[in-house]
Amino acid sequence: MKLNLWFRCLSIVSVVVMLPLLAFSDEVGDRIAKLETAAAGAQSSADNAFVLLCSALVLLMTIPGLALFYGGLVRQKNVLSTMLKSMISVGIVTLLWAFVGYSLVFSDGNAFIGGLDFAFLRGVGAEPNADYSTTLPQQTFMIFQLMFAIITPALITGAFAERIKFVSKMAFTTLWMLLVYFPLAHIVWGKGGYLNAVLGGAFPALDFAGGTVVHISSGVSALVCALYLGRRIDYKNEPTAPHNTVLSLIGAGLLWFGWFGFNAGSALSASGLATSAFVTTHFAAATAMLTWVLIDWLRNGKPTVIGAISGAVAGLVCITPAAGFVSPLSAIAIGAVAGTACYIMVCEVKKRFGYDDTLDVFGIHGIGGIFGAILTGVLATSAVNPIFKDASGYILPVGWIEGNGMQVVNQLIGVGITIALASIGSLVILKFVDLVIGLRVTESEENTGLDFSQHGETAYVFERITETSIPPNITQAKGGDLTTPELVLE
Repeated sequence: MKLNLWFRCLSIVSVVVMLPLLAFSDEVGDRIAKLETAAAGAQSSADNAFVLLCSALVLLMTIPGLALFYGGLVRQKNVLSTMLKSMISVGIVTLLWAFVGYSLVFSDGNAFIGGLDFAFLRGVGAEPNADYSTTLPQQTFMIFQLMFAIITPALITGAFAERIKFVSKMAFTTLWMLLVYFPLAHIVWGKGGYLNAVLGGAFPALDFAGGTVVHISSGVSALVCALYLGRRIDYKNEPTAPHNTVLSLIGAGLLWFGWFGFNAGSALSASGLATSAFVTTHFAAATAMLTWVLIDWLRNGKPTVIGAISGAVAGLVCITPAAGFVSPLSAIAIGAVAGTACYIMVCEVKKRFGYDDTLDVFGIHGIGGIFGAILTGVLATSAVNPIFKDASGYILPVGWIEGNGMQVVNQLIGVGITIALASIGSLVILKFVDLVIGLRVTESEENTGLDFSQHGETAYVFERITETSIPPNITQAKGGDLTTPELVLE
């Protein structure tokens, strides 16, 4: 009896002691849950702000970056036409993307094209699409990917600058996006795409930020366009002197600046992976620029501005597929390869074959993208991005340098599919547009320049100086005249 009494007393005391502890435990659990919710919200907000900023940077690459870069490289009579071709891509691609493009790339479909679940942006709002990001609103993801789509056809315009009808350029862009870009982007980045490395692809080809989708596709298409349209009427198998190298230098600087959004933003989060992509992007560009300048200097006796900016862009192109998979030192190696390979293609191979790729889109974007895609398979490492894991979550080797030689094969398959789709698709589109509305301007219009013949405008207006146009605080220097004055301040 005494034992039972003691047991009952002990039980009562235990309950009295435990009740406050249990209540405290529940309170702690609630607080932890609230902290986890707040942390997730903060991460989502940070990622959203970061990717929106990167979206703006990628748009900056097209306008004004690419527009200035290309505009400065052509002759004065074609500068407005060339720059407008970049700007008009913003309008055409934006509407196509909203109507069907985003859906064809990122909604569920088959291995080669998506469906129409997101057509006219139906269901694309503030909630994340967990297939691509758990923290970003799907609308943020959509607008970021749109900026990639915008710049790709704008890159192609450098190949047929100074000789294509503006209406034909618009028709080509529209059809090229529908038949080449949207399918290719789904194949590489879309869920279930044939080359998707993480979402069920048959051949997991790595493309962090668009080596195949953007650069190889635009570079190969540019070569097809240059060959189909033929040379400019005054082409002499040598570079045409740029009318304003300063514009091109500014444009290249804006491209370099915007490229951080292009590559770092492809991490889709404000994370260490974004930092890695940012660093490798800069290291590769700097190395490629120096490599091109040194080769140019040794071969021709002088370093040139055009060489420096061409090398920088080549490095940016080459690192794009690898940016989120390689170390900074590997990025330096990629930059050296980019500067060398693209220099040889632009300055030697093009000269020997004599094709008129006006602004060397294939030599820089096509060749740079091809080498970048292959080197990604060689140098990618799980220490930077553990993208491949087995069923139990064990991290697997990523690139050849880690022992995964098959990745180089996957990269070559990706390059081959991109080249085939871009070349065949572009040729079909060019033939169709040529038959329906024609591609080239007339010889007279080309001689006059596309600014005036296609748009009725001129880039620079130099007014004739007359006596009435001279400000009162300026007089002619002794011996001067009004047509070629030497003016001095009074």
